[in-house]
Amino acid sequence: MNICLKLLIFLVVAVVAGCGHKEVQITNPDMLKGEKTFAVPTGTAADQFVLKKYPDAKIEYYNSVLDCAIAVRDGKADAAVYDLPVLKNIAAKNEGLIVLPELLFDDQYGFAVSMQDTLLKKAMDEVLAELKADGTYDDMQKRWFPDHGTPAPMPDIKLSNDNGVLKFGTAAVTEPMSFMDGSQKVVGFDIEYASRIAKKLGKQLEIVDMEFGAMIPALMSGKVDMIGAGLSITEERAKKVLFSQSYYPSGIAAVVRDVSKGVSEEMPEETTTKMRSIDDIKTKRIGVLLGSIHDSYATRTFPKATILQYQNLSDMLFGLNSDKVDVAFMDHTALKDIFSKNQELGVLAGNVFSVDIAAGLNQENQLLREQFNAFLKEIKASGVYKDMTIRWMDKGLADMPVIKSTNKNGQLKAGIVSDLGLPTTIMKDGRLVGFDIELGQRFAASIGKEYVPIDLQFGALLASVSTNKIDMITSSLMITEERKKQISFSDPYYNSGVSIIAKKSNIDRPFALSGDPAAANKTFFKQVSESFYNNIILEKRYLHILNGLVVTMIISVLAALLGTLIGGLVCYMRMSKRRLLSRPARLYISLLRGTPVLVLLMIIYYVVFASVNINPVFVAVIAFGLNFGAYVSEMFRTSIESIDRGQTEAATAGGFSKILTFTWIILPQALRGILPVYKGEFISLIKMTSIVGYIAVQDLTKASDIIRSRTFDAFFPLFMVAVIYLFLAWLLSWALGFVEISVDPKRKRAKKMMEVTG
Repeated sequence: MNICLKLLIFLVVAVVAGCGHKEVQITNPDMLKGEKTFAVPTGTAADQFVLKKYPDAKIEYYNSVLDCAIAVRDGKADAAVYDLPVLKNIAAKNEGLIVLPELLFDDQYGFAVSMQDTLLKKAMDEVLAELKADGTYDDMQKRWFPDHGTPAPMPDIKLSNDNGVLKFGTAAVTEPMSFMDGSQKVVGFDIEYASRIAKKLGKQLEIVDMEFGAMIPALMSGKVDMIGAGLSITEERAKKVLFSQSYYPSGIAAVVRDVSKGVSEEMPEETTTKMRSIDDIKTKRIGVLLGSIHDSYATRTFPKATILQYQNLSDMLFGLNSDKVDVAFMDHTALKDIFSKNQELGVLAGNVFSVDIAAGLNQENQLLREQFNAFLKEIKASGVYKDMTIRWMDKGLADMPVIKSTNKNGQLKAGIVSDLGLPTTIMKDGRLVGFDIELGQRFAASIGKEYVPIDLQFGALLASVSTNKIDMITSSLMITEERKKQISFSDPYYNSGVSIIAKKSNIDRPFALSGDPAAANKTFFKQVSESFYNNIILEKRYLHILNGLVVTMIISVLAALLGTLIGGLVCYMRMSKRRLLSRPARLYISLLRGTPVLVLLMIIYYVVFASVNINPVFVAVIAFGLNFGAYVSEMFRTSIESIDRGQTEAATAGGFSKILTFTWIILPQALRGILPVYKGEFISLIKMTSIVGYIAVQDLTKASDIIRSRTFDAFFPLFMVAVIYLFLAWLLSWALGFVEISVDPKRKRAKKMMEVTG
């Protein structure tokens, strides 16, 4: 008993001592000795540096430097080791981490040129000296290596191409030296330094993004003029390339947990305080249109916020109404129309920034650009442009004037987004109206062409005009430097402000249209009947549903027929004893079943048929048919192989040929096994066709998007389309059920017995 009592007292003391233990803050590299755990990125030399300094260290590997830092913050590792600027950048953006001031190993970064290019090396060194002398270098350090938060935006450095192009090879994977910002533009300390070198030389900078290990071979082979991406100056590398003077003193550092912060592993509780200004959205959920300037602005300005990207405006407003996002970025000109149908929404911050809007064209189509600029100048001089802005922008009218045009010079295919809303583009009475539509129609008439609007997802506009699927973009396209690399812009035709909207219940002092006081008194059935009228009857919006349904069925049926034929052929090849046939069939099945249908659809439309003027419905049939065929071929094969081989042998012995044996004996039995699975796959095919809106096909789902863009009803159009898809699935199951009965003798006899006894 005495021993047990002593043991119990010892355990209690140990527990109390453990509970009172306080984690010691690591302040220098010497405190990392003694079998500490280090987190290092896989595939780097960081583990070698650790073991060189701490031979008894325990190494844990993670996929990225950020994962290593998170492991340290959460107490799963004592330290993470990597390049100093990278760790400083991570620690600045993540609370609970400290970079030890003392380096484990010293390092120097430099740019490199070929051994013979002494003039470029001299220019690099001169630029570095000038930057340090006039204080620009210090500004660069403050901009790219902040103590807290993210690096500042890349400054606008005007470059000329008077002396040609300077090709700069870099690996844009390491923030803050060289990385991709929210607008997919390569920025960073190294990029700014390279830009200033190009400016001194009077050259245009061309950034060539490549793997880090390919930079020196690319430089030595003349693919690029200079390289840099946190490139360490080493004796081994100096034997192959010519380094500039060191422009940044770096080294291998360690990041450790900041115990003073008391970081919790749980997420902080969300505040319930209402938003008052733009400063209150720094950690909120922000809704933006994918690929828009709002997207890049929000990503750059609010690094701690959760950016949710939407394909279209209707989905974004649905997310806002259903509390999936807290705020959303919107063109200010469209707010009046949106608020008239969404009276729960209000403006949190008005006209946060403004950007010029222009038409987007293919870079090789300079003639069309010149024609549009001349047309724009003409309507501004004649007063037509002023009349358009008064009607659409100021008064908010929705009456489209009659514009006569001819097609003597062919068609003008204009990419538009039909759900942007007034005053730019809406669908009214079954036709497109709005400022952008009228502008496009007037331009087409001025050059003797027929105006053909092509309705696309916003994110597909640039790809479509770049591949000549459309002639131009007239859809409130904002001018950005990044987009200028892909397409050509006309002269600006409007300047749009960007505002931030939210639900009025979440805004402290909303300023928006007042709500409908009678709305709360409406019964459920009254609200449903009004929704039905607004979404179906008003402006004959049911026509969108009917047209979309027809397109959906055409794609589904034709794709199923094509897929069945392909499946039969691939099945024959797959079951062949000849490797020349069986191996390609296996490869086809693996590739098509492993590739997402959306990716396949985009590849066929934008790559395979990039230079071919082809109906997108036909492209959809091909894409879905190829995918369907891969699955059908395996259905055929497994069902055929499940039939006893003895039946084939018996039929052959009875004088049947192989074709007769397959047609009259094998196939009927195989169909009984195939049809139940085939039925399910066919229904899945119908539902998968909902993605064809990505290539400008107006199917059933796209029709609901168009209706939502006009009514801004967040729920009814979605439920309506869901019910239609459900009905289609039931109808097809019922129809294919009769086919199953017709090929199954037992079920056929049972049905006849029921008819007789009934």
